Amino acid sequence: MTATSIDAVSARAAAIKPSATLALTARVRELRAAGQDVIGFAAGEPDFTTPQVICDAAVEALQGGMTHYVPVPGTPDAREAIADRFRSRNGIQCTANDIIVSNGGKLSCYLAIQAMVDPGDEVILPTPAWLSYKPMVELAGGAVVEVPAGPEQQFLASPEAIAAALTDRTKLVIINSPSNPCGTMYEAEQVRAIADVIAGHDRAWVMSDEIYDQLIYGDREHVSFGALPQTADRTITINGLSKTWAATGWRVGWACAPGQDGAVIKAMSRLQSQSSSSITSFLNPAIVAACTNTNAEVEAMRVSFEGRAALMHELVSAWPMVTCPAPAGAFYVFPDISGIFGRTSPGGRLIESAATFAEALLEEASVAVVPGEAFLGCGGNHVRLSFATDDDSIRSGCGRVQAWLEQLKG
Repeated sequence: MTATSIDAVSARAAAIKPSATLALTARVRELRAAGQDVIGFAAGEPDFTTPQVICDAAVEALQGGMTHYVPVPGTPDAREAIADRFRSRNGIQCTANDIIVSNGGKLSCYLAIQAMVDPGDEVILPTPAWLSYKPMVELAGGAVVEVPAGPEQQFLASPEAIAAALTDRTKLVIINSPSNPCGTMYEAEQVRAIADVIAGHDRAWVMSDEIYDQLIYGDREHVSFGALPQTADRTITINGLSKTWAATGWRVGWACAPGQDGAVIKAMSRLQSQSSSSITSFLNPAIVAACTNTNAEVEAMRVSFEGRAALMHELVSAWPMVTCPAPAGAFYVFPDISGIFGRTSPGGRLIESAATFAEALLEEASVAVVPGEAFLGCGGNHVRLSFATDDDSIRSGCGRVQAWLEQLKG
């Protein structure tokens, strides 16, 4: 007897959905390859080229023969460069031994959750949230406890709400600031208040995903949980090359966890040793270059994103029947489009959710956005737009959407 395809795979693998954002990005590329003029606001990746000094470091290492195994958590030089950056920029007191380098920030998150969460443990997650946290928790046998926060709160969970969600089964609180998908961020006093709540719990740790920590706009101050005395020894800080250095395809991320004599980092390293081993060997010198010699390039990209943030927010705020909080960081806006539900698109489609909105917009106006249903806790009232693209594309794409919206019927 031949097994069916569903019998051939594990239940946990069968239950996991593919990434909606990656699927939509692939769809946009297919349409463009077929000759369609699609403006994509779906991809969560900078449109800049990785700074040349980083590329040169990798090429030099490769040409110099750095093609063999390196230590699983990364080379000593790379880990020290990361630790030094955490100390100087984030105020996190750590050493190279508190760092592990992995194949992307996503894998860093996955390994941290696998290292921390046992079956039956609870993980508190303010929502809306990035789509991959929940599957990662469930693959570890944990249960996600959502703490919803709406646009009236800038999508930021209050310390009181997080405190109310804590139980004796809580193991981890996941905070992503600045946020994907919302583009908002926790202010310094909010971070300190949440840290106080977590510090008062017997066993809860923080996984602070700070992958966008250098893409912050205005005079806002970024505060790391790992830098606060009350949570310094129970925080896992996630970061990496992808967003700050426009290196999404390099697949280089890292985690820092100084607490408990490095027990979490050691556990993550054991897990990584039995799965992916180290990152590509000759990328380690590129990490050193990124962390020590790219401040001017990083700031130039940040300033550009800040201008794009203002431009996109201005244009999206002009859309009829749509409201949109101003982005504070990252490169996303997350407008509420529920005001148009029940209306009919120019092409005759009934708009009754973010998913139907996104589908009709792509087919009729050739603009790609990510429907809110892709993100945990959204409820389908929002869409995510990335402004990691040039000003002309932002103006053209937002103009197409406005013209399309003005033709809705009903």
